[in-house]
Amino acid sequence: MIIPAIDLIEGSVVRLYQGDYDQKTEYKIDPIELVEDYARQGSTWLHIVDLTGAKDTAKRQLSLIKKMVDTGKMKFQTGGGIRTEDDVKHLLDVGISRVVIGSLAAKEPELVKSWMQKYGPEQIVLALDININAKGEKMIATHGWQEDSGVELEALVDDFLTVGLKHVLCTDISKDGTLQGPNQALYTELAAQYPQISWQASGGISCIGDITALKPVLRDSGISNATPSGVILGRSLLEGKFTVEEAISAWQQ
Repeated sequence: MIIPAIDLIEGSVVRLYQGDYDQKTEYKIDPIELVEDYARQGSTWLHIVDLTGAKDTAKRQLSLIKKMVDTGKMKFQTGGGIRTEDDVKHLLDVGISRVVIGSLAAKEPELVKSWMQKYGPEQIVLALDININAKGEKMIATHGWQEDSGVELEALVDDFLTVGLKHVLCTDISKDGTLQGPNQALYTELAAQYPQISWQASGGISCIGDITALKPVLRDSGISNATPSGVILGRSLLEGKFTVEEAISAWQQ
């Protein structure tokens, strides 16, 4: 499954390099028009990151997100600074299909597990951003990648499987926003270890060849959930490396 991504700051479509707000590229494109364009090309899901809301939850861009949802063009998953149950509820209330939760899953796992039990695992995506250290350990980073949580990815996944975890968006931080290709070895390992999870590969996708290479790696993961694994595409689409239509065609071949 191909999932285009839109990062939003104060209503504008942007991309950050390595998660750094000071290394921001703004694209002169209307978010609603981008939703409609991606839908015309065949996309059925969109990943939204509310970077304004991530910095200040009081400024979450709910009205814009609702307008995007109200197009009725596709389904949406959205994250960015999810810290309270109200954050989850507000997004679901405006029509988001899945809420994406990042740092909090590592910092307060029992709280996030309680939300998964209340709202259902289908409506929660864990966004796990990792640094792979010299020992090969996949350590989850938090606070905009500035801190090491001290939690290994496998330990957290095992914990959340007890409440029915289905969806994990995993990003190798060293690859994000670089267009240097994805960490194929990482996703090969994770998909083999946890075939019951629908993995969303993110970071570094630069060409159609990267998508083609990931397809056999992710092909069988998540099938038991009736939701195949897939690929998140951000900068590569915005900078015209290829189109959504071309990405979907490569994935389906």
